[in-house]
Amino acid sequence: MRADPFPRERRHTAYFLRELRGYAPVFLGAEIDMTAVRRHQQEARARGDRFSAVTYVLYAAARVLAAHPEANAALRGGLRPRVAPYETVAAKLALDKTMGGRRVVLSAVLPDVHLRSLRDIAEQTARFRDGDPDRMPEFAGVRALQRLPGPLGHLAYRMGTRPLRRRITTNGTFSVTSLGHRPVTSFHSVGGTTVTLGLGAVADRPVVRDGAVTIAPVLPLSLTFDHRVIDGAEAADVLGEIKQALENFDDGSGSPGHQGTDAEKAAPAPNGMAG
Repeated sequence: MRADPFPRERRHTAYFLRELRGYAPVFLGAEIDMTAVRRHQQEARARGDRFSAVTYVLYAAARVLAAHPEANAALRGGLRPRVAPYETVAAKLALDKTMGGRRVVLSAVLPDVHLRSLRDIAEQTARFRDGDPDRMPEFAGVRALQRLPGPLGHLAYRMGTRPLRRRITTNGTFSVTSLGHRPVTSFHSVGGTTVTLGLGAVADRPVVRDGAVTIAPVLPLSLTFDHRVIDGAEAADVLGEIKQALENFDDGSGSPGHQGTDAEKAAPAPNGMAG
């Protein structure tokens, strides 16, 4: 039996998990009929744009969270807990990358994502997806953490991420992580933010429309929330509005996708969403 030292390339993950010990996660899930999104993807592709499921979820979720400041917030614990609702929405996107020759999880923060177009979000995510984390300036802090001895690295991580005024740039205000590149039906992740969204693989599944069963592309979408910050009713509202926004997707370009059933059309659009 061989016991190797903990890999320095994963030290930032260890520090992150240590800081999560006070988190109080509760898990929700929903299935999203992606017919409207799929149609919009096809129309966008004909114009030369390629948008992933993650792009659509980032777009929709950011606009929903802008209408839910209680969920778009961060908490600092301790004897005198403080909650900071943020006036802007920043998305923390988990990335599967190779750093120093080792496969690791990294994260990138997309600022003001509730104001970004689909194309802007797609370009930002593509840059981080395709970039080299051993060279990109956005990951200089991670590289510095990896070089520090363990205790100093954890202290530096805590000082950089614990203050509420810094969280929006280091952690974002909500998190998105996807395992949709594999046949994963669902999973629940904790991203260190009040709301974390987890995407599984979009696959054709039976759905009911107007009392009839049909086949549609379905996205399993999970939502993990920190019960210290919000309660289940608020989290369920957020998840429900994200589902509605995706199933009746319209980015304001005049090219809406699937219009939904009569019941869906009658439902009010979430605040801040094109309906």
